[in-house]
Amino acid sequence: MRKDYSTNIFNSHSVTSTQIMNKHRFPYLFISLRTGIAIVFSLCLLPLFSAQTLAQLENENQTELLLPLDEVRLFTEVLNRIRSAYVEPIDDKTLLENAIKGMLAGIDPHSTYLAADDYEQLQESTTGEFGGLGVEVGIEDGFIKVISPMDGSPADRAGVQAGDLIIKLDDTPAREVTLGDTVDLMRGEPGTDIVLTILREGVSDAFEITVTREIIQARSVRSRIIEPGYGYIRVASFSVDTGEEVKTALTRFHEETELKGVVLDLRNNPGGVLQSAVGVVDAFITDGLIVYTEGRAENAEMRFEASTEDQSQGVPLVVLINAGSASASEIVAGALQDHQRAIIMGTASFGKGSVQTVLPLTNDRAIKLTTALYFTPKGRSIQALGITPDIIVDRGQVTRIPDSLISYREADLVGHLANANGDEDGEDKNAGQSEEEAVIAAEIPPQEPLEVIVRDYQLNEAINILKGLNIIRPRVMAESETQLLEDIEGTSAR
Repeated sequence: MRKDYSTNIFNSHSVTSTQIMNKHRFPYLFISLRTGIAIVFSLCLLPLFSAQTLAQLENENQTELLLPLDEVRLFTEVLNRIRSAYVEPIDDKTLLENAIKGMLAGIDPHSTYLAADDYEQLQESTTGEFGGLGVEVGIEDGFIKVISPMDGSPADRAGVQAGDLIIKLDDTPAREVTLGDTVDLMRGEPGTDIVLTILREGVSDAFEITVTREIIQARSVRSRIIEPGYGYIRVASFSVDTGEEVKTALTRFHEETELKGVVLDLRNNPGGVLQSAVGVVDAFITDGLIVYTEGRAENAEMRFEASTEDQSQGVPLVVLINAGSASASEIVAGALQDHQRAIIMGTASFGKGSVQTVLPLTNDRAIKLTTALYFTPKGRSIQALGITPDIIVDRGQVTRIPDSLISYREADLVGHLANANGDEDGEDKNAGQSEEEAVIAAEIPPQEPLEVIVRDYQLNEAINILKGLNIIRPRVMAESETQLLEDIEGTSAR
């Protein structure tokens, strides 16, 4: 497995994959961007430039960055009009920072300018804790779209759901703010409230949800034996240690039980650290390509290969995804699907397949720029398409319908024949577990009431798939061994 890759982070606020690159590894890119901004800054500070001066300045820097002369004049003219005619005075720093923000926002939903506070928040979102709502968001049609609330977060408990459109934050319309501004509005002192006005599919009118801010401590991985022989791993986001945590969970499963299968739950997982996504895949496969990226810059092209270790020991695997599964989640699902290592179940994923690079401008400012697309091992780009599950299972709730009180079985008939195996009480000793034991829930301990446990239909179906694989697997292996022996005997006879 490649070990010398540069740090990659998927920014959870915009559900983007972010590659933090050392500026010394990219001197041409860093210097050109900085010089270009410096040129525009110099032009904007002067009220008027002659064509001769502009042309001379452009010629001196054309080896690094060619600027369209007419558009630079237009930019300078707009700046001067704002400075002289806007209803209130605005300092040049604010105007230029807003210009940079607008320039990046107009490229795609994921490129953005990171001021000092934004840069700090980017690091908090992957390594630390912060006061906020615990919700991952992106931009759609000018509104703020909820990609997913974090498990157990204030937003989750208040009822915010993946796919919700936030049209207002307190009294601020969502169309009037950038994604970065939205993050600023949602974060704040723990204990303070924010009112979100929500549009939700299937609900005719907008409605309000009040969320109380809390200190958000991102918990990446939760795992447990969901029933004897079957492990459940919930990955809520990909932080720095997620890959190792998943490997540790698999090792623990094998120590605690005779492991027959694992469910890897990536639903509503907005992404995270790229290396951790690679590490999660590496826990289930022993060779081959995991993911690769392609971009215009030479250093934006990377390939990640699997190591020979397999903490899962080849047990059957089902991966759950939905529309809230994005970026790193899609890398994991796509790689395991291409390697035919797992059955992908649920609904189509988000479809975010681009890589953003954080390019430092100063010690506390940077730009996050889309620089590459990533591809699954078979060369599939999931950008705007997502991962299509092998088995589509929508969200649902299983309602148990008990047998009628007047129904009866053979054993209830007077004078019925006894069981040929001598089992007088009619119990099938080869039967599986009871109904109560067979019902599954993702986040609810097994001792909870039955009516609560049956709510996670997708997970219940995943466990059923694993059980089916374990029923058929010994038969297939036995048939393969028999065929192999016959082939060997036939070869020896010849």
